[in-house]
Amino acid sequence: MRQVILKGLLQAAALLTVAFSFVPAIGIAHHAVDLFSHFRQQYLVICVLLLVVFLFMRSYRYALALLCSAIYSLWLVVPWYLSDPDDQPLPDNAQTLTLLLANVHSSNTHYDRLHAFIDSEKPDIIFLQEFNPDWLKGSSYLLQDYPYSYSEPRSGNFGIAAFSKIPFDSISHIDSPPLGYPTIIASITIAGHPLELFSSHPTIPLGAYLYSSRNAQLESLTELLKMAGDHVVLIGDFNASLWDRQLLQLEGETGLRNVRRGFGVLPTWPTFFPFAMIPIDHAMVSPTIGVLDVRKGENIGSDHLPLIVTLSL
Repeated sequence: MRQVILKGLLQAAALLTVAFSFVPAIGIAHHAVDLFSHFRQQYLVICVLLLVVFLFMRSYRYALALLCSAIYSLWLVVPWYLSDPDDQPLPDNAQTLTLLLANVHSSNTHYDRLHAFIDSEKPDIIFLQEFNPDWLKGSSYLLQDYPYSYSEPRSGNFGIAAFSKIPFDSISHIDSPPLGYPTIIASITIAGHPLELFSSHPTIPLGAYLYSSRNAQLESLTELLKMAGDHVVLIGDFNASLWDRQLLQLEGETGLRNVRRGFGVLPTWPTFFPFAMIPIDHAMVSPTIGVLDVRKGENIGSDHLPLIVTLSL
C-alpha cells in the first residue's frame, strides 16, 4: 500500500513539474501563467531527479515526459552561461565602471551590513531600492565616499536612490506610470562619452491589477529608452525573471542586452528560500558597452542579494 501511495505521489510530482514547465510556452499574457516562467532552474533540477527515479522504476512514459521537460529547460537556461558571440574586443583605452544594485528591503535595519559590503566592493555608483526615510538616515555615511547623490525616499517599498563617486552631468526622477513609482534618470561622462543611467522598480506582478501595472511601467521604460542615446544602462529590481515575456519584449524593442549573458542565471531573490531563488534584479546595457563581470553579492539583511556589474566603455 505504501509503495502504491509513493508511486502515485511521484507520478503526480512528475506531471505537475512537466505541466508547470511547459505552461509559459502557450504564449498567453496572464498573471498566473507569468508566475510559472520564473523557475526554470528549479524545473530542470526536479526533472532530472525524477527522471532518474522513473528510469529506476522502469516507468518509461513518465521518464520520456520528464526528459522532454528537462531538455526544454536546458534550452532556456544554458545560453545564459555561454558568451555572447556578438561581443566585440575592448579598445585599448577602455575605461571600467562598477555598478552596485541593492534592493535593501524597506524594513531591513542592518545598515552596517550594506556599509561593510560597499567598503569591500568599492563600486563607482550605487543604486538602492526600497529606499524609505529610515534608509535615508541609515545610508548617510555613504556621502563621505559618494558625494554625488540623488534620492527619492518613499514610505513603502518603492523609494529609490543613487550614490556616485563620479559627478553627475544631470540627475532627476520621473514618476513612472501607472502607479507613480519613481524612476531615476541620470547622465555621467565616461571615457569622453555621455552615459545615460536609468534605475526603476516596478511593482510585484501578483494578481491581474499588479501584473498589468508592472507591465505598464516596463512599457513606459521601453518608450523612454527608445529616445535615449547610444550608451545606456538600465538597472533595477524589475520583478521579472530572465524568461518573463514582458522583460524579453523590453530587450527586443530597445536593443539592450541583459548583462547576465555569459555569466549565468545568478538568482537574487528570495534569500529566505534558497532553492526557490530567481533572477529578478537586472542590469541591461547598450551593445556599445562591454560587460567585464557580473556577480551576486553577500547577504545584507534584505530578501534580495545585491548585484555587482563591471562595465567597460
